[in-house]
Amino acid sequence: MTRKHRSGTGPSQRQLRVGEELRHHLAALLMRQETHIEGLDTVPITVSEVSVSPDLSNAAVYVMTLGGDRLDIVLPTLNLAAPKLAHLIAGKVHLRRLPRLKFFTDTSYDNADKISRAFASISEHDASYDQDVDETDSADDSEHDKLSS
Repeated sequence: MTRKHRSGTGPSQRQLRVGEELRHHLAALLMRQETHIEGLDTVPITVSEVSVSPDLSNAAVYVMTLGGDRLDIVLPTLNLAAPKLAHLIAGKVHLRRLPRLKFFTDTSYDNADKISRAFASISEHDASYDQDVDETDSADDSEHDKLSS
């Protein structure tokens, strides 16, 4: 029996399901402030995505604090506390082995903000261009009217 390779395709349904279950339990744990780790229970932390490797041995957890405050303290603390956090959610997740957790800053909100600002500046530029063209057309029309009379 040959094994199909998934090169070039997205994550499998199992990876997505495990990632979402891990995200749900980690978010609940951090929201209820059950970690009892100094520096984590005082800052609101959002777990936006958990990306699991194909062999389910590693999980990249993307987090962001409210307003990006104290992220330079929270992210190293989360990575140091990763084994304890894994232990706290191990009984809630139905897996033979829990993936190793590695925490990263979620930059998707910053990227979305940059893109929306770029679109806004393009639409402002287009609006000013359209206004300039309309004024030029009006001036050309009045010149044409004067010449044709």
